[in-house]
Amino acid sequence: MAEMPSPEFVFASLHSSPDSKSPTPYVPRLRFCIYRGMWSQLPENKHNDSPKNPRVYDSDLPTFTTDVRMQKVGELFGSSAGKASRDDQVQGSGGGGPCEAVYWIKEKGMQWRMKGTAFIVAPDIEGQEESSGVRTVKSEIGGRMRIVDGGEDKEGEWSWATELTGHFGNCSPGMRGSWRNPPPGTPVEGEPDKDHQLAQKVTDLHDPIARSNFRVVIIKPDEVEATDLSNPETARRRKYTFVADANDGNGEWTEEELWP
Repeated sequence: MAEMPSPEFVFASLHSSPDSKSPTPYVPRLRFCIYRGMWSQLPENKHNDSPKNPRVYDSDLPTFTTDVRMQKVGELFGSSAGKASRDDQVQGSGGGGPCEAVYWIKEKGMQWRMKGTAFIVAPDIEGQEESSGVRTVKSEIGGRMRIVDGGEDKEGEWSWATELTGHFGNCSPGMRGSWRNPPPGTPVEGEPDKDHQLAQKVTDLHDPIARSNFRVVIIKPDEVEATDLSNPETARRRKYTFVADANDGNGEWTEEELWP
């Protein structure tokens, strides 16, 4: 990732088929997203003055940010085991629908392809009442967060809400302002209201409108393929598969070398 001018990748999710007579219930939807670091390992940003969690965990769970009004959020809920379909069912934390992510590092001739599920972290992640979606996220994602050396004594200080705010703070004021845009994908009819305008800049880490729309998406990969095309004579594909421990949910990655 460090070699990329901008850490862009393609994220694919499943959308309910618009054709009720379709032989398949879902159709793919893809878009470019920006990689925001691994969950629990918030990238350093000198411009981010939000509170930070102590260094307690690391993980192999890539993140990106999105707007709850975007279709991908509903898709990750709608294609999950819970099959949420109504708008009010996708406002909080949860999801878990299948996904793929592909990174092409042109500078290195490398492609990384991840297959797994993706979960949404919303403002309710540490609310007074813990929803089933919050419990799902904390179980599925928490099970893949590993305590670092020396982190045991600080485990009680680590907060999901602090990590969420940290991701918001790592975005530029202009990017934060995008969560105050008019609703994405809706028709342009007249002037939007004063609270939902394009090109706003948000400096308040707790701006109520921007934060109500802001979400962090966490990808939980089960299989990763790394295809090295930097040298045609030695090109290889390596497949990494996560094998979970049946007792505690932890596990390890196995590696298999393949022809590209």
